[in-house]
Amino acid sequence: MESAIRTQNLRKVYSSPPPSGAGRSIPPSPTGKRKKDPTPQITALDGIDLDIAPGQIFGLLGPNGAGKSTTVGVLTTRVRPTSGTAWIGGHDVWREQTAAKRQIGVVAQRPNLDFSLTAREILLFHGAYFGLNSQQRSQRATALLERFKLTDRADQLVRGFSGGMMQRVSIARAMMHDPQVLFLDEPSAGLDPQTRLLLWEIIRDYNLKGRTILLTTHNMEEADALCQRLAIIDHGRIIASGTPDELKASIPGGFLLRLRFGRHSAPLLERLATLPGVTEVRASGDSGADLYASRGGSLIPEIVNSAAAFEVELSDVHISEPSLENLFLHHTGRSLRE
Repeated sequence: MESAIRTQNLRKVYSSPPPSGAGRSIPPSPTGKRKKDPTPQITALDGIDLDIAPGQIFGLLGPNGAGKSTTVGVLTTRVRPTSGTAWIGGHDVWREQTAAKRQIGVVAQRPNLDFSLTAREILLFHGAYFGLNSQQRSQRATALLERFKLTDRADQLVRGFSGGMMQRVSIARAMMHDPQVLFLDEPSAGLDPQTRLLLWEIIRDYNLKGRTILLTTHNMEEADALCQRLAIIDHGRIIASGTPDELKASIPGGFLLRLRFGRHSAPLLERLATLPGVTEVRASGDSGADLYASRGGSLIPEIVNSAAAFEVELSDVHISEPSLENLFLHHTGRSLRE
């Protein structure tokens, strides 16, 4: 079966001059000539491989700056890759841009609506751009405005809309031409809980029509609730991929106990690693340790006794069950939210 979205060894390196007024001087070379200021290289994508089947809700999960939006930018023809290839269906994104664009709908991270138009006009103009006839445009616009609970504001200028309403108009616009692949870049960022749940319901309904959806998010709850498969991305690389359940099951031991001591020592950490059910112990700074274990609360008395044996004060314990956040922490040593 042909993939809905596919990338192979996708790389993007940005080159940009240092900020103006930085005051950085370049020392002269031995010949007396001043050296040219080297252009900084920022690697946003470092060999991204994706293969997304038709009809999936696929998530790119990672912190801000991980490379999620750049990946979407390449796949939607807004960002030219430095190297590698990307396909939408059977179309090479950069060799067949027009054909690829006809297959996709895109919702950017920030609303990019024309504030001089009403919500209905935005949908109608978008439908016309994609070749829908007058009757099709009118029917689809009316149905989408109703679905997104915008009917009562349909003929008002969007400049007076709240951020959540603008986001709903943006997603309705992307669905107007019924694309085979829908890209949603941080779709629920800044939305209130009620609007977020409405959006999740609409995404699931659209997927039931057989459409492929790729969404980026740093919200673990959203990834867990919506995505059938996902990839966790950091520093432009995919560090893990699979179904949410597969990824959570891959955490050593499952439970994570984050411990804080007055201080700790290598002998104490070695003792903690021998406790029944503990699969891995990692130092966290000068006074913390992360324990991955097959049990949670029942370990605390043994941890307390171990700390007491080494005359170390245990000041805090935080226990969390298997989660995508813990998976990211295990691979990178830091939180998804950092």
